[in-house]
Amino acid sequence: MAESEIHCERRGAAGFIRLARPRALNALTPGMVAGMAQALDVFEHDPAVERVVVCGEGGKAFCAGGDIRLMHDLGRAGRHDEQLAFWHDEYRLNARIARYPKPYVALIDGIVMGGGVGVSLHGSHRVASEKYLFAMPEVGIGFFPDVGASHVLARLPHEAGTWLALTGGRIGAGDALALGLATHFVSSEQFPALAQALEGRGDTNMILSAQAAPPPEALLAGHFKTMARSFAGASLAAVVGALDVDASEFARNTLATLHRVSPTSLAIALRQLREAVHVSLEECLRMDFRIVSRLCRGHDFYEGVRAVIVDKDQAPRWMPAHIEDLSHGATDAYFASLGAGELTFAQGVTA
Repeated sequence: MAESEIHCERRGAAGFIRLARPRALNALTPGMVAGMAQALDVFEHDPAVERVVVCGEGGKAFCAGGDIRLMHDLGRAGRHDEQLAFWHDEYRLNARIARYPKPYVALIDGIVMGGGVGVSLHGSHRVASEKYLFAMPEVGIGFFPDVGASHVLARLPHEAGTWLALTGGRIGAGDALALGLATHFVSSEQFPALAQALEGRGDTNMILSAQAAPPPEALLAGHFKTMARSFAGASLAAVVGALDVDASEFARNTLATLHRVSPTSLAIALRQLREAVHVSLEECLRMDFRIVSRLCRGHDFYEGVRAVIVDKDQAPRWMPAHIEDLSHGATDAYFASLGAGELTFAQGVTA
């Protein structure tokens, strides 16, 4: 890991972790994941540290995800063991954050997607600014909403989580606060003052509440009925059918999005959320590792990254190409046990 990728230090009563790849929107590398894990261990056992604070450099993003281009290149080179080592460590870090014994405060001043969701959403406090932009856009690159996000998305009201997972829809701070994806709203210009306040001793909730302001307007509420009606189905066919008979512009736009992204990824994501609602975060992460272990040897992930990130022609050729072409049981192999290769955790997560 280059030292410039992540900076960890104790300032007063807080252990600070700063993600420092602003040109890459602070996308996570294997070294950054390892650095965060090590810092959490150090801060946990330091009696002078009352809380951990995580932020991103650059003013545009907290963290826009994992380094997908790196994962693509490793897979293309047949280096699947290195790919899986990253996801293995990342998912264990997500679980570590969820069970962290001290307050874990993510200061989200900008984009938070994919892997960035994994190192923020499972923490105890998520502070959003007006620049906050949340999305799990993985289905658009032939991937799937991993990092244990299914555990949270499956429990959101009005099937909003299913909509987010299947469309890659983007939401701002107002909707995030309304849905519980964020816990506090603080304006971007107040983030430096908030970070300084978090260096002090005292109750973390009181420090955050003293700096918090009323959140922006939530914009999704007008679409909740359509979401709840359309995304409650157990199959993609049911979802598409419900959207197809809905005359609203929201439904038409949503349906168009579903027809652009990977059909296989859609099927995986829908099944994920239906199973996630019944199990712990730990089991959701174990499920993610099963899926990624198979998906990294498939087709759509590499084709999606090629189309969106490498060649940027925005014309992926999915296999199969259409939702109606998915075979019965198309996702079964992705969810099958890995046997001795299952993801394990040092301690259980029951949340």
